Amino acid sequence: MRRREESEVSPWRATLAGLCASLVGIGLARFAYTPLLPAIIEAHWFPASAAAYLGAANLAGYLAGALLARPMAARAKVDWVLRAMMLLASVAFFACAVPLSFLWFFVWRLLSGIAGGALMVLAAPTVLAHIPASRRGLASGAIFAGVGLGIAASGTLVPLLLRQGLPQAWLGLGGLALLLTLIAWTSWPAHHTMPAPPRPQAPAPHPTRQLRGLYVEYGLNAIGLVPHMVFLVDFVARDLGRGLDIGAQYWVLFGLGAIAGPVVNGHIADRIGFTAALRLAFVIEMAAVSLPLFSPAPIGLVVSSLIVGAFTPGIVPLVLGRVHELLPHDAPAQKAAWSAATTCFALFQAGAAYGMSFLFARTSGNDRLLFALGTGAIALALLVDLAARRQGMSMTSSPPPQPRVSGR
Repeated sequence: MRRREESEVSPWRATLAGLCASLVGIGLARFAYTPLLPAIIEAHWFPASAAAYLGAANLAGYLAGALLARPMAARAKVDWVLRAMMLLASVAFFACAVPLSFLWFFVWRLLSGIAGGALMVLAAPTVLAHIPASRRGLASGAIFAGVGLGIAASGTLVPLLLRQGLPQAWLGLGGLALLLTLIAWTSWPAHHTMPAPPRPQAPAPHPTRQLRGLYVEYGLNAIGLVPHMVFLVDFVARDLGRGLDIGAQYWVLFGLGAIAGPVVNGHIADRIGFTAALRLAFVIEMAAVSLPLFSPAPIGLVVSSLIVGAFTPGIVPLVLGRVHELLPHDAPAQKAAWSAATTCFALFQAGAAYGMSFLFARTSGNDRLLFALGTGAIALALLVDLAARRQGMSMTSSPPPQPRVSGR
């Protein structure tokens, strides 16, 4: 009896573990590299072109991790997979403190991306299986707030660590990641599935079209976020001529929005439902991404930075909740759908980052074109959502065929 009680973890502890996982795997492993990049180049660890490829290595690893997460969880207990991935991301920071060669650094950046992708796929579903349905929006928001904390840390903690030196900065990040790994170590649920309610005698088929539409929407949303994630500081500093210091201030605002976004969005979704919350998010995002085009004044950029920052991790709990709405009481299908959605997001995001970088170079740094493309991508996501929803309603509302009665 005592052994059973020890294996049970309270919902808040499990949520804390999920937050630590997103903070380590995405918030630090991905976003802390951005402020480290200039220091890496200035210290002559790697030339600028090679350092850019090292940044791309994490994105490639993220895609691989999203694809490998479910096979790993099928071969080992998911709580131990989560511990191993957090530990791998922590070790990668320590390894990057010693730039032995480009290949060494590339491999460890790739491994940190794999850890982040696997944590994104596995952590939230593992935790949410132990959260009451009425509180899952808030819980998922708290989990993905770790991404925003990492973005904020990239603008505050990293510059402080760099004062001690570049190797010390990597070691400091590794120590923080290891501490968060230890905090989460005993807080993962030992059993990541809950007994499902009894199924109806004739269960409805999976809404395949709506799920596919959701994957496309999530991918298009990833495209819409890229202009702010990659080019916001350049737009303010160079295009508007306000300098790097002012541009960095908007990046801090972006990070502050990213901390609050997941929790606020999750709370709203608990009140109005994930379908309505996701659609509302697309409308607000579309307006926020387009603001630099129409209102490059400081107030417009402040609003745009905060809102797009909020939705960068804040869209995640909405899509995850929508998956649960479409596949109620089917935990294996939910995990498979969330893995597919994460993979689609990673593909679209990586493709958009490289594609927009190409356009940026070919158009002599035309940031406004990129914001216009981002706005169009989110508008298309909204149209896909409306079309998929309409198709789903027409399929469910059509009456079943009546059997023909012979003999009259």
